[in-house]
Amino acid sequence: MKDQADAKKVSFEGKDALKLAGEVSKVVVMKGKKVTTFDMKKDPPSDEELLKGMLGPSGKLRAPTIRVGKTLLVGFSDAEYGAALT
Repeated sequence: MKDQADAKKVSFEGKDALKLAGEVSKVVVMKGKKVTTFDMKKDPPSDEELLKGMLGPSGKLRAPTIRVGKTLLVGFSDAEYGAALT
């Protein structure tokens, strides 16, 4: 299944971001060189902690965001995308 949303036309705010995170086993948040991985099944973070990483200053889901299987990638890192897409 392939779903795609144009961030210029559709915005995901807090509750939508939490819903996306609840559908996966792992959320990987990338900000600059910092990468934080949340295990949503074994050790889920608080909603506040998760949203702090997933939302940008506008209060909307950071771009790019991509779901690969049971992993949600928020932000960008060559290494993390390479590992997730191979």
